[in-house]
Amino acid sequence: MEKNNYQGALQQPINSGFNAKSTTNDVIKGIDLNGKIAIVTGGNTGIGLETTKILAAAGAKVIVAARDIEKAKKNLKDIANVELQKIDLMDPASIDTFAAQFIASERPLHLLINNAGIMWVPLRRDQRGLESQLAVNYLAQFQLTVRLWNALKKAKGARVVNVSSGGHQFSNFNFEDPNFMYREYDTLLGYGQSKTAVNLFSLELDNLAKAHQIRSYSLCPGAVGETELSREAPIDLFQKLGYSDAEGNILPEVAASLKTIPQGAATTIWCATSSLLNNMGGVYCENVDVASLSTDTSIIGGVKSYSLDRTNAKRLWKWSEEMTGLSIDLR
Repeated sequence: MEKNNYQGALQQPINSGFNAKSTTNDVIKGIDLNGKIAIVTGGNTGIGLETTKILAAAGAKVIVAARDIEKAKKNLKDIANVELQKIDLMDPASIDTFAAQFIASERPLHLLINNAGIMWVPLRRDQRGLESQLAVNYLAQFQLTVRLWNALKKAKGARVVNVSSGGHQFSNFNFEDPNFMYREYDTLLGYGQSKTAVNLFSLELDNLAKAHQIRSYSLCPGAVGETELSREAPIDLFQKLGYSDAEGNILPEVAASLKTIPQGAATTIWCATSSLLNNMGGVYCENVDVASLSTDTSIIGGVKSYSLDRTNAKRLWKWSEEMTGLSIDLR
C-alpha cells in the first residue's frame, strides 16, 4: 500500500538535481505539456506570471484567474496559449462563478496551481467574517479545488499545486480562534496560520484524491524580490524583523539573499511537472526538491511537523467543509 505523508513520513529530499538557484527554464527543459490544461490563480503578476509563461511556452493551455482584469490583460498580452477569467478570492460567489464556467466547458483539468495570496495586511474580514489572509491564502484554495473536482478527475492524471510559505513557521492553525475574534490580531500570525492550513490541506487532499489519479503538493517559493506581496507592509515591521534600516531601505545582505522571480517559481513548475513525483504526494517542497522535516523552531527552512499532522489535517478538512458547505464526492 502506498505511503502517505502524515507526520512527515515522506519528508526528505529526493535528489531532484536542482537547487535554490535553479530557474524555471532549468526545470521545464525537455518537458512537453501539449494537450494539457492548467489553471493558475494570480497568474498575471510575480511568480504567478512566470508560472503562466513557462507552462504556456511548454505547450499547456493556461487559464489565468485574476482579480484585476485590465492589469492582467496588459501583463499577459504577449503570451500565447492563455485565457483570462475574473476571480476574486475574497468573494465565495466569484470563486463559484469561475469554477462553474470552467466545468461548463467540459474540459479536463490537468494542473491546478493555487498561487494567489496576500501578506502583511491589516485586519480585514470577508462577508463571512473570516480573516482575509485565511480566506484568500487557504479557504479559497479549498473551495476552488472542490468546485473543480470533476474536471480534475476527468484528466485521469492531475496535480494540485498549492503555494505555501516558510512563513507557516509563524503559527500553527488556531482551531479555537482562527479569525482573531477573541485574540489580538497579528498579521504574521494570521499569515503563518493560513500557510500551515495550506500544508495540512495539501496533505489531506492527496490522501483522499490519489485513488482518483490526483496528487497534491504544497511548496515554499523562497524569499523572492520584485513581487507585490509586500505592497501593504508597514516599514516598521520590516525594521522589526531586521530586513530594513531606519529609513526603510532593505539591507544589502537581505537583498542579496532574495531569489529572482524565475528562481522563486521554479519549485512550482517542478511540483507541477516532475516525473520524480509521479508516485508521491502530500509533500511540502522547497528549493526544487522535497523539503526536510524541521524540528528546530529557530531556523527558517524545511517544514514544521505540526503542518503535516494527521489529526490536524483531518480536523481542518472538516472545518473547511463546514465553512464552505462543500465536500468532495469520493465515489
